[in-house]
Amino acid sequence: MTRTRLLRSLLMAASAASIFGAFGLVSAAEPDPKALKYTLPENLKWTASPSGNSTAVLYGDPSKPGLYIVLTKWTAGHMSMPHSHPNDRLITVISGTWWVGTGPNYDPASTKAIPAGSFVTHFAKQLHYDGAKDGDCLLQIVGMGPER
Repeated sequence: MTRTRLLRSLLMAASAASIFGAFGLVSAAEPDPKALKYTLPENLKWTASPSGNSTAVLYGDPSKPGLYIVLTKWTAGHMSMPHSHPNDRLITVISGTWWVGTGPNYDPASTKAIPAGSFVTHFAKQLHYDGAKDGDCLLQIVGMGPER
């Protein structure tokens, strides 16, 4: 690398650092709790269920009226039986592959693979079943309570 290119690279790095610092992108200060609240992954409170998944409530309370947001982890080899929800649920697959099926007849072999990055709407009062087959998956679910 020539001296000119090295100096140019160092100058660009220094400029970027000052820009990020000016906008608060590089800061060790804690944010004002009146302005925002955050939960780091290691502080999420997971609750396990017998169906092979565990859930962490991020916002609201699914058992009470109003908006809620949860993370749901499905472990490989676990599926739910056909069921429905009283309200629409909006689901984003964060990681892994989620498997979904519809109708009253439980048939894991006929489920559709939904890969990470996908968005799904479970419509209210419609029978479906879902879960993980060959690997774990993580979902973010947004809905309106109360959820049973």
